[in-house]
Amino acid sequence: MKMHQASGQGKNLFTGYGPGHVLINGQRHDGNLIVSSDAIQSWAAADIASLGAEHFDALLALQPEVVLFGSGLNQRFVHPKLYAALTQAGIGFECMDTQAACRTFNILLAEDRRVVAALLAI
Repeated sequence: MKMHQASGQGKNLFTGYGPGHVLINGQRHDGNLIVSSDAIQSWAAADIASLGAEHFDALLALQPEVVLFGSGLNQRFVHPKLYAALTQAGIGFECMDTQAACRTFNILLAEDRRVVAALLAI
């Protein structure tokens, strides 16, 4: 699916997504990712069943206000103990499907929020 153009000069914006990939500023990225306004990196999480607290603890270094967890094709929730370090640091955490996480990321970024998307591939 393609998404409409949004203004965000110099920032990472999701411009599309599909099976196994997302488009960020028109460039294809495959697999599981961590995306912030200025960085894109692969995420060591293999799938939702193998997630551990260490996968979410790694997001603390990015100092976000909110983390959007994209759980793949369908919305799935992770146990709160897995992201407890984020909650204890006052960082918001939202679970949604990956498509919704991409759209929400763009909205929050347009509001100049410090948002990070931790995405499992669709």
